[in-house]
Amino acid sequence: MDSRPRIRFRLLARALLAALLEFPSVASVAARAASAVSAAPAPVPAPERSEGSPPAGVAVGAATGSQASHAGSPQQNATLPPGTVLWLRLETPLSTKACHLRQPVTARVVREVKESDGVAIPLGAIVRGSIEKLIPSSSPDDRARLLVRFAELETPAQPSLSVVGHVQEIENARESVQPDGTIRGLLASEVPVSHLEEAVAKLGKSNPEVAAEIEKAQKKNLGQSVTSIDYPVGTDLAFVLDQALAVDGVFPPAVPDQLGATVSASVGSLLADAPLRSEGKDGKPGDPLNLVLIGNADEIRQVFLAAGWSEAESKSDKSIWRTVRAVAANVGYGSAPVSQLYLYGRPEDQAFEKMLNTFTKRHHLRLWRSPKATPDGREIWLGAATHDTGIDIHPGVVSHAIDPDLDAERAKVAADLMVTGRVAAEQLVARPNPLSEGLTATGATWRTDGRLLGIELNSSVSP
Repeated sequence: MDSRPRIRFRLLARALLAALLEFPSVASVAARAASAVSAAPAPVPAPERSEGSPPAGVAVGAATGSQASHAGSPQQNATLPPGTVLWLRLETPLSTKACHLRQPVTARVVREVKESDGVAIPLGAIVRGSIEKLIPSSSPDDRARLLVRFAELETPAQPSLSVVGHVQEIENARESVQPDGTIRGLLASEVPVSHLEEAVAKLGKSNPEVAAEIEKAQKKNLGQSVTSIDYPVGTDLAFVLDQALAVDGVFPPAVPDQLGATVSASVGSLLADAPLRSEGKDGKPGDPLNLVLIGNADEIRQVFLAAGWSEAESKSDKSIWRTVRAVAANVGYGSAPVSQLYLYGRPEDQAFEKMLNTFTKRHHLRLWRSPKATPDGREIWLGAATHDTGIDIHPGVVSHAIDPDLDAERAKVAADLMVTGRVAAEQLVARPNPLSEGLTATGATWRTDGRLLGIELNSSVSP
């Protein structure tokens, strides 16, 4: 069998990965590939679950019973002003292909909404609404559109409340959200693999046999361009109040906001002379440290998996190929490899990330086991968390662009782990000579108040 079509496709994929995000003339790439006569065969992609789907076991409702026992009954009245953000997690999947107009939608609150006297809206509160606009894409030049209106809030020991607001953001989504809350999908031309599809179509006019083989390999290895709006259960979104919301009382926090005395002393001792930043293998400054976790490796792994995060895979031919596919189809790859950063002379001991439906946006962090422990022998880990928000391209450097507000990502980690019910306490911890701002590898700025988030996990070892 003639292996040249597979060889040509491999070159196409390599060129695609190198320059896909700049959308070069894929037709010229295809022409160069068609003239190639030697290259390594294309690797076989690894089996995978549906992109963007959170790992099994991510259910805010499952944690709500534990959280509700902490919340207790409300004690005072509070009024939340317009502009207050409620972070919600979908319990109803949304799709412009499978859903229908007026379909009920349910979500749960996954970050405590605090005011001066306590928690006004606790974890696990239910928000209900419906789909008010649903317009599938009818052509490559048409965008899918979806509008969800949330109208009712249910909190423990309180009657239901009417809420007026709009969806402001779908976290880590490739789609955009308009000011009225309408989610706007992509055009086919905005999905990189569509340019390869165009090139294959052009090639088919002059060489149908070769084009057919390339198209077959493309669909198998890179998939097809998809422009529908599809959000699975577990998708996080920001809902903003347009009108003030009066609640009948406030709740205590789900977990204490102070670490235990002995744990706090151990963390303070560690931070007295701990590094401020990770570093690259070449010794250049890496991400600033902004997390401290207390627990063993398995406890840490389990809490992140329960929170909907994925463990980063090691770099391999298969994982690199899946990266090509994710970039080409503009879809998520929740366990994509992360670049190595070093602390205490070694690369990270654990790495976790959280994506939705695009490779360009992800929450991710690295963790290193520190040389210190608590008096009762629990391990103390240092971590660096950042939020990738796009691709940063500079001469000689292509990397993810990050949200400059590192403290926002620190808060994201705090909230996600708290929802699991596996956290004993969380506290922001100051350190000597804190960092306040700096530059990424591509020269972009970041800023922080310099504190680290201390997270003490519930021990899996029975006393």
